[in-house]
Amino acid sequence: MKLLNINNEMGMLKTVVLGIADDLGGIPKLSECYDPKSKENVENGTFPIEKALCKELNEFYNILLKYDVEVLRPTQIKDLNQIFTRDIAFVIDNKIILSNIIKEREIEITGISYILDSINSKDILRLNDKSRIEGGDVIVHNDFIFIGYSKENDFNKYKVSRTNIDAVNDIKNLFSEKQVIAFELKKSDLDPRENALHLDCCFQPIGKGIAIIYEGGFKNIADVDYLINMFGKDNLIKISKEEMYDMNSNIFSISDNIIVSEKSFIRLNSILRKRDFIVEEINYSETAKMEGLLRCSTMPLVRL
Repeated sequence: MKLLNINNEMGMLKTVVLGIADDLGGIPKLSECYDPKSKENVENGTFPIEKALCKELNEFYNILLKYDVEVLRPTQIKDLNQIFTRDIAFVIDNKIILSNIIKEREIEITGISYILDSINSKDILRLNDKSRIEGGDVIVHNDFIFIGYSKENDFNKYKVSRTNIDAVNDIKNLFSEKQVIAFELKKSDLDPRENALHLDCCFQPIGKGIAIIYEGGFKNIADVDYLINMFGKDNLIKISKEEMYDMNSNIFSISDNIIVSEKSFIRLNSILRKRDFIVEEINYSETAKMEGLLRCSTMPLVRL
């Protein structure tokens, strides 16, 4: 049986599920898009093609192999976007939680059935039917679990609201030994620059006690103040609205000092190197057109 272990975002990565772009299903219709950035790129004729996405994922795959990471891939499902594995399930400690995701994405879980079959059934958790959550909204930080969510009015109003208070309460009950901190996020179905699709689109801890943050993604200034107090002002790398739009907070840590980042993130990558991180730059800008990036493409199963 495969063992699970995720206690934070930057422990040395040993096993990860990396998404695939094979048989993507072509360019979606506007009515089939469920985030504003995908809609924007469909309207502009700039939606990414399968070949380009496969090339980017292959670059990411090779970097992971460079650091001796075991990389698992979903089983291919015809005409389906299976890039963003982060959302369909996520690991906390030694448990994997199956997300209750939006209806359009439910079939994605079948792509990792063979992985779930290798995990002890007692380590697979399901939330109650009223709970809605996606893994991009969940960040494990040692004794803390950070969750991005929407209150009932926003959750019922916006397609991009993916996590509700019921899920937050479920996670609190399942992991009562941890401190669960919920942050209400700003949402927009129409403007990607005003939309924090998931928590990792506006915040992510990395190694050395540092975190990346876009303050404008949070609805409540008190939540930003909480994170400033927790990490310290000097340990927060602030990004702009445009950098958030480009997905600067959605980089990926292989360890506490090795980070995979998009090569166009010139300012961020420079800051990271000045703080003694090893930055592995790859091309991932086509994937970003679907409002997801490196963290979104991964489902870590084991970190040491």
